[in-house]
Amino acid sequence: MADEFDLEALVHLEQTFYDAGYTDGFAHGRIHGLIEGRALGREKGFEIWEEIGFYEGFATTWQAIYAKHGRDDQRAVHHIKHLLDLVSQFPRINPSADAVASGAMEEIDISKLQRQIRSRYKALCASLGVKPTLRAVDAESTEDGGVQSMDQQKRVWKLEEDAKRPTMQGLSF
Repeated sequence: MADEFDLEALVHLEQTFYDAGYTDGFAHGRIHGLIEGRALGREKGFEIWEEIGFYEGFATTWQAIYAKHGRDDQRAVHHIKHLLDLVSQFPRINPSADAVASGAMEEIDISKLQRQIRSRYKALCASLGVKPTLRAVDAESTEDGGVQSMDQQKRVWKLEEDAKRPTMQGLSF
């Protein structure tokens, strides 16, 4: 009977179950992490490309307008060409870490390139005399993709009623 019962295994019983649970949980978490990571990456990729596609379409439209009407505004044409050049540099595939490490593809700073595209878009809008529409997705964005202005946001107190109310000194603003 003493040969069948291992007292040493009983002493480490809790650690054995902990290690088995940790190993199973780690593998399970890795699988779910990959699934969630892919879904989040796909969602963010679509958001970024929606914004970049808007800028590309905006520049292409104005390029066609200038070509059709024969306008010769060198500043706007320069901004259009530069914006389209920046958009063409934006990566269209997701390079693997192995391809970047082996030198087959160079690493691109996407956030820097995106900031440059936004800046060039704002410069183009200024040269065209068009109010820029910020396409970045915010918590305060509207359904059509634009950012809400202060007039569109809900206010806590209505200012019109307060302005009509007489003040203690009889002053009216």
